Amino acid sequence: MQFSENWLRTMVNPSMGSDALAHLLTMSGLEVEDTETVAPPFSHVVVAQVVSLEKHPNADRLNVCKVDVGTGELLTIVCGAPNVRAGMKVACAKAGAMLPPGADGKPFEIKVGELRGVESQGMLCSARELKLSEENSGLMDLPEDAPIGASIRDFLDLDDLKFTIKLTPNKADCLSVLGVAREVSALTGTALHVPSATAVPVTLTEILPVKVSAPDLCGRFSGRVIRGVNAKAPTPDWMKQRLERAGQRPISALVDISNYVMLELGQPSHVFDLDKLSGGIEVRWGKAGESIKLLNGNTVNVDPWIGVISTTGEAPILESLAGIMGGDATSVTLDTQNIYLEAAFWWPSAIQGRARRFNFSTDAAHRFERGVDFASTVAHIERITGLIVTICGGSVGPVDDQIINLPTRPPVKLRTARAIKVIGVALSDVQIADIFQRLGLPFTQEPDGFLVTPPSYRFDIEIEEDLIEEVARVYGFENIPALPPVAASAMRILPENTRSLFKVRRQIADLDYQEVLNYSFVEAAWEQDFANNANPIKVQNPIASHMSVMRTNLIASLVANARYNLNRKVSRIRIFEIAPVYLRDETVLDGGLTVAGFNEPKKLAGLSYGSQAEEQWGQATRQVDFFDVKADIEALFAPKTLRFSKVDHPALHPGRSAQIECDGKVVGVLGELHPALQQKYDLPLAPVVFELDAVALQAVGVPAYQEIPKFQAVTRDLALLVNQTVAVQDVLDVFMQERRLNPACLCVQAIVLFDEYRGKGLQDNEKSLAFRCTLQDTQSTLQEELIEAAMAALLSAAQTRCDAKLRS
Repeated sequence: MQFSENWLRTMVNPSMGSDALAHLLTMSGLEVEDTETVAPPFSHVVVAQVVSLEKHPNADRLNVCKVDVGTGELLTIVCGAPNVRAGMKVACAKAGAMLPPGADGKPFEIKVGELRGVESQGMLCSARELKLSEENSGLMDLPEDAPIGASIRDFLDLDDLKFTIKLTPNKADCLSVLGVAREVSALTGTALHVPSATAVPVTLTEILPVKVSAPDLCGRFSGRVIRGVNAKAPTPDWMKQRLERAGQRPISALVDISNYVMLELGQPSHVFDLDKLSGGIEVRWGKAGESIKLLNGNTVNVDPWIGVISTTGEAPILESLAGIMGGDATSVTLDTQNIYLEAAFWWPSAIQGRARRFNFSTDAAHRFERGVDFASTVAHIERITGLIVTICGGSVGPVDDQIINLPTRPPVKLRTARAIKVIGVALSDVQIADIFQRLGLPFTQEPDGFLVTPPSYRFDIEIEEDLIEEVARVYGFENIPALPPVAASAMRILPENTRSLFKVRRQIADLDYQEVLNYSFVEAAWEQDFANNANPIKVQNPIASHMSVMRTNLIASLVANARYNLNRKVSRIRIFEIAPVYLRDETVLDGGLTVAGFNEPKKLAGLSYGSQAEEQWGQATRQVDFFDVKADIEALFAPKTLRFSKVDHPALHPGRSAQIECDGKVVGVLGELHPALQQKYDLPLAPVVFELDAVALQAVGVPAYQEIPKFQAVTRDLALLVNQTVAVQDVLDVFMQERRLNPACLCVQAIVLFDEYRGKGLQDNEKSLAFRCTLQDTQSTLQEELIEAAMAALLSAAQTRCDAKLRS
């Protein structure tokens, strides 16, 4: 939104400078993006009159002019402008004047000099030479009433500023000079002077028949006939000046008046050439197959989503895109004599997105899609009519005002206590009432607050928070004190038995994994493939069709990362991700960080693919396997001991996968990717993947003192024959239980599997497991009988519970 400061001050003129005014608007939410003078600096340029002129004796294209600059003495100035004539008022730069910089960037100084033998005591200026416009057709032709000798800067008001305001979408009421003036009046308490909209005497009885067939498109339609206008009448200089300083290009009087009132009052309107209308007009939704040539020269096709204004004859002609742009068929020209003037209220929802569909934007659509004042269409018609009659003449018909479907404005409640809590200032009811009065918001006071009825031009007031914002803006954000927090601020030490996820990231990164970040919404097919989840949590507004559900595991995303890298010739991949997953859980209730019915636990997932180590000379290249990744997981949980047991998981290989238990709880899964998924997702090798509970990883044991043994440890090997269906973990579980319960095994410090054998010498259903046991006592040297007793106890437990035999 761009406008002239002087135009604004004709409606409200607070006693403050331009900089203070710009700061005030910015701090109230109307950000002043830029302020710019309408003309660059120059000096000693005055209004002058060409008294006489004669041809230059030595140049055919030059004239020698006698110029009155108001000093009582005529100056002789040589001029080559084609439009110079005796009696015209011009801008004259006297000797010593400094004109705006030229192409070299340096100011241009006017000096007394000779041109082809004739002395020239100044320079007659064009608008381009003063940097007022790019037009260079000749000298500036000033009005006849311009006072000779007056500074051109004062006469043309060239020290005026152009304000450019960056408005937020909710502040549609400020898309006019009047709207900004309302704000300044409310902020400063200065009186507001609204432009007069006196009813013009009606001299005609003619009313153009109008039918509104779409109440969901048009809520109010006002119009009138004006005959006998002079479309060739020049637009007044004051109006041209204000339009230009608001970023509008003057076109013709009728168009300029319509644009001027739109900028002044915020109500777009349209002027039709009445003689080009056949019959009446109808406001309706478009029909498939219809098209219209617009004022910008484009021809567009319409459909039932686009609102139109059309004629009602036997062959209807589209005259306008409702609320967006007029049609070329009924546009006014310099030959127009009779017009139909229209101002309407179009529903914002019926205009939003329509202009963008046709790849252009208009000032009218920009305002209508945000909401315009629906209560003042008749007043705006009267304002435009008054200007048209004053400038172009004409006979005026009555206003035809049809109210079809206007918005309801239900009162909005503001609780004083709530406003005080949000703003942080102990405002009284008297202060709040004063703010509402200054803003022009009708209200009734209640015991606990106010009931405010939004005005017809305020579409941004719908809830209590909107009113609180208004109170805060007018009270002044700068007046709200900056107070320290009430709560005490103290450094809190993390518990010793918990480590941060940052430390977990560092630890897994030290194991040669790289972190990846993925979206939490994934393809529905991934949930079916990797989690056997036929009812995933769906996203209501997915950013893409293939990202429509929330993930319940992280493995699918890592597999997609691996495939992406493989397609780019990356052969060795070790990646991890820490992120929440999204599960249905009816036990979860609404809370500060929870949503009822949904659980969002954090997980750590990893994937390893390709060679176990980077290619090197020190060891042969081999593919990473289950046990390599198992060692990484054990390192993450160390010094805790993990238990691995067989698991049936839809994403993992049936015979090469395990669930992970820590402290008796299942904390994750590990295994090779299922062969079916490996084939479906086009992976040459099966990656090894895992997913762990992040909370379990964060839990660590508190360090505890343990005496360092002074006596030598003893090792004994125990080779057992068991059925091939017996898992190694089951045998280890028996040994661990025996260590805890049998006093004879208290000296057993560690048991590890160091060999597994199947084949020659054993039956088909047998396998040999060899365990190495470490025995040690902290108080004395172990005696042979204690060692034998401990080994016998372990063997007996394995024989009893695992049907094991001692291998000879």
